[in-house]
Amino acid sequence: MSGCGCEMTARNAQERQTLRILLTINATMFVAELGLGIIAQSTALIADSLDMFADAMVYALSLYAVGKGVALQVRSARLSGVLQILLAVLVLVEVLRRFIQGSEPISALMMGVGLVALVANVTCLWLIAKHRDGGVHMRASLIFSANDVIANLGVIIAGALVWWLGSPYPDLIIGFIISMVVLRGGVIILREAAKEQACSVGQ
Repeated sequence: MSGCGCEMTARNAQERQTLRILLTINATMFVAELGLGIIAQSTALIADSLDMFADAMVYALSLYAVGKGVALQVRSARLSGVLQILLAVLVLVEVLRRFIQGSEPISALMMGVGLVALVANVTCLWLIAKHRDGGVHMRASLIFSANDVIANLGVIIAGALVWWLGSPYPDLIIGFIISMVVLRGGVIILREAAKEQACSVGQ
């Protein structure tokens, strides 16, 4: 029994360490990407920065849930999912606003920031993948990180298309797609949380 307890304690400590690193990376990238996204007039970058913010909140909630009971982990995951859906709606509103009012995104800045964000999120995905067999709060974190990598690739592609076509529409389209990816991730997390809760009740 004591051996099992020590193993669980070590596992919780590893999860906390990983989540602290993920939280630091995403919080830093949120601030940097949001500021540069505003300067670049890029909906895609702003959308991605909000995704980073959602991730930072998820990692903070997951960090709080480590070592706690299944019920708290489920609540943490559910709150994460709701937050991600709300941010997706905010991004959609921003896409619509820029579509109506117009924008002139800076393609070079988009691609540069997108590349840095891609490296950051690949690192996050590699770290969190080690805990894929953890609780629902850790699986939620894995979903967020995977979505981020997809979003970063979208930002880079959007920047290239803005430069090639001389049009802001690729930026708006990718911003819209990122919001859909964020929305889908939130729905998946809510389903995972419901499934986990049902399993815990069944036991």
